[in-house]
Amino acid sequence: MMNLNQYDYFLVLDLEATCCDKGSIKRQEMEIIEIGSIMVEAQTLMVIDEFQTFIKPVRYPVLTDFCKLLTSINQTQVDHAPGYVEAIAMLKQWLSKYPNAVFGSWGDYDRNQFKQDSNFHNIPFPIAYPHVNLKQQFSDAQGLPKRYGMAQALQLVSIELEGTHHRGIDDARNIAKLLPWILKQKNVVPFDYKW
Repeated sequence: MMNLNQYDYFLVLDLEATCCDKGSIKRQEMEIIEIGSIMVEAQTLMVIDEFQTFIKPVRYPVLTDFCKLLTSINQTQVDHAPGYVEAIAMLKQWLSKYPNAVFGSWGDYDRNQFKQDSNFHNIPFPIAYPHVNLKQQFSDAQGLPKRYGMAQALQLVSIELEGTHHRGIDDARNIAKLLPWILKQKNVVPFDYKW
């Protein structure tokens, strides 16, 4: 388990990407359409800042009905959004205010999607902080037998999911609420973990 006590800030980030339930968009052709980021002060676990932007996709510029339904992101929002390179410049500008941070996401998907989009657009990986898989860290810290989705993890600790699931900014806010359990400052009340 990574030692998270050495950082001043925790960046909790969640991405949404183009997607389809009919196989028309391959995994390696998905593109980020939303970055949702929460900056948390490590000492207090207080949210001190947020960054959110939509991104205009180029490979499949028209969102599928499935994607719109899943994320609640509409076509107008991405049509009027900056492109990936511009959005990343805005993200990096925001991150520059927070040295000595660690970047956490629920699983490795977000880090891998950043790699994929950055390679496609020929720019460097956007976040200089080390990455931690918060999904794994949550299960390891709590001694749980498996890894849980974010919504399940919130249920385990009796926190209600707020906002819209599969919206980047809302998911990042919800993940940030799990930090006390990820950092083992709080413990999951034991019960039968069979779901």
